[in-house]
Amino acid sequence: MITISIIIPVYNEADVIAENILRIKKAFTTEQIEIIMVDGGSSDETFVIAQKLGVTVVKSGKGRAIQMNFGASVARGEMLYFLHADSIPPLNFDQSILKVYKNGTQSGCFRLAFDYDHWFLKANAWTTRFDVNAVRFGDQSLYVSKDVFQKCGGFREDLVVMEDQEVIHRIKKYASFTILNASVTTSARKYLDNGIYRMQGIFFIIWALYYLGYTQEKIIKIYKRLIQKHKL
Repeated sequence: MITISIIIPVYNEADVIAENILRIKKAFTTEQIEIIMVDGGSSDETFVIAQKLGVTVVKSGKGRAIQMNFGASVARGEMLYFLHADSIPPLNFDQSILKVYKNGTQSGCFRLAFDYDHWFLKANAWTTRFDVNAVRFGDQSLYVSKDVFQKCGGFREDLVVMEDQEVIHRIKKYASFTILNASVTTSARKYLDNGIYRMQGIFFIIWALYYLGYTQEKIIKIYKRLIQKHKL
């Protein structure tokens, strides 16, 4: 019986996916676990590399929400764990999730850390210990029972950006939400490619535009214009 299904949306991640899969495998101890990679049409060797490393690889339409929903639809676990392709969960993350799950918590996330040493990124990550939806993003990963995920309707597939934060509001209507003390370590590559302060400013602009009611089309256009090496 599969207890936890790790669902990872991927798109052109051949340069990092092998190392990250191996690091993820070293981080858990539960035997009843599966890793599902949902490829959104990569043009590189992402799909082949993942298959060779023994994870389940499926294809879907492109878009993180679309890919994660598809992964959830084929998952066998009673607990779903959504993880970005460039993020590594803490050691024994599976035991941490199962412990709170057995105590009645059906959803939550970990704190955040970056793989680059910079005071601003550390300060950014420090804020993720607070249970405030405004600082809750997909880089922190998300664990949620399959039952709650289905009840809330999954990720909104019409959202290309902010889908990770939007779903939290609906999940909390059906389940308690816990932020675990350990940290997921995520890549700072986007900050380094675009400038640390500039990248944070762009993220704030995107966040503000979303809550001001701008359409996804307009937000995506701004996102693509401002962010180098984006994958939208």
